[in-house]
Amino acid sequence: MKTTDTHTTHREVELLETLRGWGGSARTAALAEALGVSEETVRRTVKALAKGGRVHRVHGGVYLANSDAGAPVRSRLEKYAAEKTRIAAAAAGLIPNGACIFLDVGSTTAFVAEALRDHRDLTVVTNGLYAAQSLVRRNGNTVWLAGGELREAELGTFGTSAMAFVERFNIDMAVLSVDGIDPDSGFLIAGAAEAELARAVTKHARRNLVVVGQTKFGQTAPMVACAPTAIDLLVTDAPLQPVFEKRMLDWDIELVVARKGRT
Repeated sequence: MKTTDTHTTHREVELLETLRGWGGSARTAALAEALGVSEETVRRTVKALAKGGRVHRVHGGVYLANSDAGAPVRSRLEKYAAEKTRIAAAAAGLIPNGACIFLDVGSTTAFVAEALRDHRDLTVVTNGLYAAQSLVRRNGNTVWLAGGELREAELGTFGTSAMAFVERFNIDMAVLSVDGIDPDSGFLIAGAAEAELARAVTKHARRNLVVVGQTKFGQTAPMVACAPTAIDLLVTDAPLQPVFEKRMLDWDIELVVARKGRT
């Protein structure tokens, strides 16, 4: 399995962000025009990214290795809904009434928000519109939506304002989604802004919970979300492969498997 080089250059980040904004694929000429560089510069950048397993090259173009990572949250909500529902139910069972929680913009986290609708007196801090709408005005909950740049693809807010807002709260548990899990680099996220916020939140919350389906294990993405040891709990939908099970032990992460037939 290829490992992910976490030392991503500015040019590589620019190219990856452009690909995500265009749905995951583009022609070399179009990328050169969008980035204001030569096609040869694009080809060199793509070659470096392909060596790290982040993109695939085709004649005259390139596409993201993990196309789901850059897809709008609306489309990701429709994929693996049964698995995400199981994961969400298990995650909600780990959160007590009255807790102060952070929910990110991930599609699996959106399912967690739905699973929390019967909880009471939660203080919900989020940068995601789905989570905010699911839990506002329910059972004595208080919902705080972080300010910042509102991005359409994620339907969430990002930037220094969002990070500063989140850090004002005494968060009992942060619930996070990721775009990939690598046995060497750990928890990976496609977007730079999402990764930056994840690092800020995991340093601040008492406990950090990752909710992730089996399809994300072994997937790559360009940004490291946080140090693997910053995560306390991981909820997924099936037993892990031995290499990842060992990593959870190495990183001292409690594993919860939401199996079929459980609620």
